[in-house]
Amino acid sequence: MAVTKSKKITDELCKKIKERKTHAGIVGLGYVGLPLSVELAHAGFNVTGFDISEKKVKLLNSGKSDIDDIPDSAVREIVSSKKFKATTSWKDIAKMDTVSICVPTPLSKTKDPDVSYILNALDSLKKYLKKGALVVLESTTYPGTTEDLILPILSENGKKVGEDFFLAFSPERVDPGNITFTTKNTPRVVGGITPNCTKIAKTFYEQTIPNIHTVSSTQAAEMVKLLENTFRSVNIGLVNEVALMCDRLGLDVWEIIDAAATKPFGFMPFYPGPGLGGHCIPIDPHYLSWKLKSLNYYARFIELAGDVNSHMPEYVVERTTELLNDKVAKSLNKSNIVALGVAYKRDIQDMRESPALDVINLLEEKGAKVRYNDPYVPQFHLNSKIYKSTKLNAALLKKADITIILTDHTDYDYQMIVDNSKIVFDTRNATKNVKRGRNKIVRL
Repeated sequence: MAVTKSKKITDELCKKIKERKTHAGIVGLGYVGLPLSVELAHAGFNVTGFDISEKKVKLLNSGKSDIDDIPDSAVREIVSSKKFKATTSWKDIAKMDTVSICVPTPLSKTKDPDVSYILNALDSLKKYLKKGALVVLESTTYPGTTEDLILPILSENGKKVGEDFFLAFSPERVDPGNITFTTKNTPRVVGGITPNCTKIAKTFYEQTIPNIHTVSSTQAAEMVKLLENTFRSVNIGLVNEVALMCDRLGLDVWEIIDAAATKPFGFMPFYPGPGLGGHCIPIDPHYLSWKLKSLNYYARFIELAGDVNSHMPEYVVERTTELLNDKVAKSLNKSNIVALGVAYKRDIQDMRESPALDVINLLEEKGAKVRYNDPYVPQFHLNSKIYKSTKLNAALLKKADITIILTDHTDYDYQMIVDNSKIVFDTRNATKNVKRGRNKIVRL
C-alpha cells in the first residue's frame, strides 16, 4: 500500500513539475543559488529565493545582481516578470513544492566540515515544509550527509521519506567566470534516498538542464562531487611540486607543461600558481579526508596535495625575497611591492580562499609595504585592515621594487606593466606574450 501511495504522489509531483505548476524555493542566493533561480524562472517556474542577508534580498528584488556570472539585466527580467522574488521569511517555505539548499559548507580552522549553514537552514525549513515536497541538497559535503544528517531531521514526528517528503542530493557544478559551461548546459548528477526521490529530482532538473545522470544513492552523488575536485586538487598539487622541482633544476615549468601537452593522449595539462583559491578545490577534498579518518583510513594523496598547495604562498614570498636581493639589492623588509590581482581566478570578483591574500599577509608580516590593484575588487578586509585598490599606472609601477602578478586578469596591459616595472614576478604565466623587457620577467 505504501509503495502504491508513494508512486501516486511521485507521479503527481512529476506531472506538476512538467506543467510548471510547482513553486520552486532556493535557499541561499550566492554563486550556486542565484544562477539556478534564474534558469528556473526562465523555464517558467515561479521561484522564491531565501537568504539570511536582508541587504542581498533588497538588492535582488530591486533587479540587481551581486555575483559575476549573473548580470543585472537577468535579475531585472525575472523580477519584473514576477517569476522571482527574494525573501528572508521562512514562512514562505510552506508554499514551495521543491526546495533546493545551496548554502556554504566551509571548513573549520581545524579543517573539519562546517555544516552549520545546512543545519540552520534545515532548522527553519522543517517547520514549514509542505507535505510531499522535494528537498535537494546541492551544497558540497561528505558522503553520508544527506542520509545521516538531513533525513533524520526531516523525518521527525513520524514523517516518511517518499510520502511526506522526497529527498535527494545533486552536487552543484558552478565554475565562476566560465562562459562556456554554465548552470544550464553543465550535466547534472542526481541521487535520491529512494528511487522515487531520484525520479522526482531528475524530473525537476531536466526541465532546465538537458543532461541528467542519475546514480544509485545520495552517498554516490556526494562522492562524485568530491572525486571531481579531489582530482583537480591532486593534479594541481603535482604540477605545483613540479614547479618547485623545475626551480631547483633551473628549468622553465611553463615550457615543460606546454611541451608535455602536445601529447594527444595520456596527459592533461594543469598549471601551477601561488596557491589554490575558490570555494571548492581547496576545501572539498578535506571533506572526503575527514570522513575517511572516521573510518580509520588516511587519504594520503589528498593530504599531500593539500600540503603542497597550501605552502605555495610561502614559496612565492621566499622567491620574492630572493629576487629583491638578487635583482634590486634590497631586503624584503621595507620594500615597496605592487600586487596585481587578489581574486582567486581571472576576470571575476570572487576572493574566496584566494592565495593572493595569504601572499599579501605574509609579505606585510615580513615588513614589506604592499599596494594592490584589481579591476574587479575595489577593496577588501584582511586582519582588521581595509585594503583599497590602487590605480594602476606607470608611476605606481616605477616606484615599486617588484611587481607580483597573482591573478592573470585579461584587463591588464602586461606589456605596459613590464615596461614600467623594475622586475616582474609572474606566478600565472600572464606575461608569456610580452615582447619587450623579457629580462625583467621571472616566472614561477
